[in-house]
Amino acid sequence: MTRRSALPGFGLSLGLTLFWVSLIVIIPVAAVFIRSFGDGWQHFLTVGFSSRAMAAYRVTFGAAALATLINAVFGLLVAWVLVRFDFPGRRMLSAAVDLPFALPTAVAGIALTAIYANTGWIGIWLEPLGIKIAYQPQGIVVALIFIGLPFIVRAVEPVLGDLDRGFEEAAASLGATRWQVFSRVIFPEIAPALVTGCALAFARCVGEYGSVIFIAGNIPKVSEIAPLLIVTSLEQYDYSMEFRNAGAPPPARLAAALPTDLDAIMPKSATPAQSASNDSAQAKFGGGRDCAVRYRQQTIFNTMSSGVTTYTVPYTPEGCP
Repeated sequence: MTRRSALPGFGLSLGLTLFWVSLIVIIPVAAVFIRSFGDGWQHFLTVGFSSRAMAAYRVTFGAAALATLINAVFGLLVAWVLVRFDFPGRRMLSAAVDLPFALPTAVAGIALTAIYANTGWIGIWLEPLGIKIAYQPQGIVVALIFIGLPFIVRAVEPVLGDLDRGFEEAAASLGATRWQVFSRVIFPEIAPALVTGCALAFARCVGEYGSVIFIAGNIPKVSEIAPLLIVTSLEQYDYSMEFRNAGAPPPARLAAALPTDLDAIMPKSATPAQSASNDSAQAKFGGGRDCAVRYRQQTIFNTMSSGVTTYTVPYTPEGCP
């Protein structure tokens, strides 16, 4: 007589897994790709491979790769210290490693900028040496190192803690040096975990936005990252599919229709000089013409809220000064 398990079977578990992953991951990602090609391949290639976009890709992936390599070395060192040594403050150090997980990225970016600016605690010492971190591409790497460190430490730490030290002692008893013990006994065991941590850190660094925009200069083709370019394009409504879906005019016509002077769309009263001009106009037209400043409603498309906004605009009747 077989004993039935209280846990769901393979079919039900797989079905729930596929449903949940599809709902949370696959469908949203597929929708993004489908909408990206909504205007055709030519439009996608033009926008996705423009000179500004390519520069943003180079900055983003280059900084993420460099930050990941640095974290691979120092993350492994931190994990080694936390696992192999017992010292006062060890738990505090372990908790500090997890701060980038819990700290809002915007707060991290502001803190890093304050520290590495030319008047910051560290930047004030680097400035005389000609080393600039804040508002430079180097600042992007610093922010990404901060974000990616815990991924590598937490991926390597449990594997390193489960290693049997008997193999190390056996290798040492056979005359192996410390480097040989590490490179031939320890590293092959922790390499898969290290690669996993590096992959997670790299992926996180590529998509990082909040901490980078504060410490980077955000200069197009110099220190602009890909996530910032995406957000900038969204804020400018720089993609035609949404205009077509919303029934709004194309970007070029919309830009031409928008007022360029903020004062032109704000309601205001007639100045004393305008009042005097109106009085003279009334006298010129025999008092039968009212040239006082009037107001009318002007409706324009609001790019930020995807709706329309009505402004009160002052004007004078035709034929009046």
